[in-house]
Amino acid sequence: MENTAVTSGTQEKAALAGRTPSESMAIMTELILPAQANLLGNLQGGQLMHYMDIAGALTCRRHSGHEVATVTVDRIEFRYPIHVGEVVTVTSKLVWVGRTSMKVRIVVGTEDFKTHQSKLTNTAYFTFVALDETDRPVMVPPLLPQTEQEKKDFEHEQEKYEARKRK
Repeated sequence: MENTAVTSGTQEKAALAGRTPSESMAIMTELILPAQANLLGNLQGGQLMHYMDIAGALTCRRHSGHEVATVTVDRIEFRYPIHVGEVVTVTSKLVWVGRTSMKVRIVVGTEDFKTHQSKLTNTAYFTFVALDETDRPVMVPPLLPQTEQEKKDFEHEQEKYEARKRK
């Protein structure tokens, strides 16, 4: 029988190769059709949230290499309606990574091909947890912020995380 040494979570995480936010970023593009719209001819909010959840999950799966589950939606803002015939771009990028959880900022923009106008319509923050084959939380690689904005975002989210832990 082998004697297996148990390493601490910190040592295990250090053994994982870190990744930059841009390495796991996801961009989805969808044409809005009538079947996705409400009676006003606008994309249904639930459908948009579904797109955001998929983009966020893709980002977190790329980063972690594992299946993920949505844990929280911190904030979602609906600034403008999205109309049938517009193209929606959903961009998801990691802003913070903990031991097993990952937080992404999701930005939604639209483009009207007739007028050639683009606008930011929505933003949100989703948190996902990585899961192993038995659906238990599993450690994820560290996030390696590169730009000043990525570093600022990471520090801000780390402070929020530590404040939640203290409560």
